[in-house]
Amino acid sequence: MTEQSVPGLAQSSGTLAELDAAVSNCFACPRLVAWREEVATTKRAAFRDWTYWGRPVPGFGPPDARIGILGLAPAAHGGNRTGRVFTGDRSGDVLFAALHRAGLANQPTSVSSDDGLTLYDTRIFAAVRCAPPANAPTPEERDTCAPWLHREFELLRTSLRVVVALGAFAWAAYWPVLRSVYGRTVTPRPKFGHGVLWQADNGDAPALLGCYHVSQQNTFTGKLTPVMLDDVMARAVAIARS
Repeated sequence: MTEQSVPGLAQSSGTLAELDAAVSNCFACPRLVAWREEVATTKRAAFRDWTYWGRPVPGFGPPDARIGILGLAPAAHGGNRTGRVFTGDRSGDVLFAALHRAGLANQPTSVSSDDGLTLYDTRIFAAVRCAPPANAPTPEERDTCAPWLHREFELLRTSLRVVVALGAFAWAAYWPVLRSVYGRTVTPRPKFGHGVLWQADNGDAPALLGCYHVSQQNTFTGKLTPVMLDDVMARAVAIARS
């Protein structure tokens, strides 16, 4: 798959299932392809018996979700290993425990793609679908991957009411979606912050709610606590169901 074919394949996906399948077969970014496959081959010692996914990671959750959780990219030994976003790493441990407490998941853990996890009214996706070196995609890689994200929003358009942006990268990724999918341009753009809320004045686009990323650095240092995360999820639920 070439970079030029990504927009066409994204737009030709008529359902989220079709989009997920197309995402999983993307080879548009050479650096990301090389990295995700290298990680899948060398592995981490703790996961040496795993067969790594080693491909782009699609979104996860029902096709009529009212709540979206937008992250940065899969973790090298998390989603890139398990094939499911935020699954099998410390960030996912924190996120899915919070979703379970909020009544948005049937269980508090997410360790593999066949562990029985079900999300309620919530879909999780990432701005970039491949694990990037140092968790830092380039601007070119971000832009190449954007059509997948934009199409996902289009397919969720009738149901999606609020998006929780995990971190500044996800927050920044929302504004091109807003322009491309909903025909809205916001200037100046609100600055990212934990608990910052942007809502369209006429409700024609999903609200955007900022949340510190559920990274180990943030949770271990106390920058993001379980109470802070629960408060954000409760606000998201309230907005989605209002």
